[in-house]
Amino acid sequence: TNVALTDDGDVWWEGMTPDVPAHLTDWRRRDWTPQSNEPAAHPNSRYCTPIAQCPTVAPEWEDPAGVPISALLFGGRRATTIPLITQSLSWAHGVFLASTLSSETTAAATGRQGVVRRDPMAMLPFLGYHVGDYFAHWLDIGARANPDLLPKIFYVNWFRRGDDGEFLWPGFGENSRVLKWALQRVEGTVDALRTPIGDIPHFDDLDLDGLDRSVYDDTKIRAALRVDPSEWEREIASIDEWYATIGGNKLPDVLCQQLGDLKQRLSTARRDVAQVSVGERLT
Repeated sequence: TNVALTDDGDVWWEGMTPDVPAHLTDWRRRDWTPQSNEPAAHPNSRYCTPIAQCPTVAPEWEDPAGVPISALLFGGRRATTIPLITQSLSWAHGVFLASTLSSETTAAATGRQGVVRRDPMAMLPFLGYHVGDYFAHWLDIGARANPDLLPKIFYVNWFRRGDDGEFLWPGFGENSRVLKWALQRVEGTVDALRTPIGDIPHFDDLDLDGLDRSVYDDTKIRAALRVDPSEWEREIASIDEWYATIGGNKLPDVLCQQLGDLKQRLSTARRDVAQVSVGERLT
């Protein structure tokens, strides 16, 4: 919705093609050319399709009996700091990660782009009750459940960029490679690299067969997985500010403890290594 239309009736938006069409009908249904002063597509344009059109949808997706849930994935949109995928160390740690989830804002959120905003569980605009109570609800689920049956929690970030501003990971369908690793972790068939913020893949455990390695080489992918303590020092300061807005009487003590534990692990890491990266184990 709210995209531009080409003269032959196809859709188009900024960045979709290397070459900009000579003429479009913009999202307000006005004539548009590259000389126009406004974007052809709305900054928050979207497209939708019925799930019945998805060829890989599971046959059980509408099963009234439900299905077992083996993994939960929370995703943020960050150009720095957050690795491609991180597995939580426990249910409580997973709730902590999800409670601190953040994205760089789009036009949908504030009208400004590139501002880091906390968006716990990617649900902040939709929460109908106090966020501290919402966190407590998640923690209570873990406290009451059989630990062996709880889903594994993962935090993904497809949008990390390099120093040149280019994406470090291709995203889209290639994300299935990262999901494969997550499922292998659920099945217990692959190891992980322990870092202060959680478990990340060993480089060699990612299935990169068929990936365009001329563009996404080892250096880029290792950078996408990197955990940099100096970046996380700034991240922790931001998390402290976020938690302060919730209020001490509402923020669960378990999450405060998780934040304290993270600070301690990072402090230990800084003493041991200058930077934690793929292929480097903490001692």
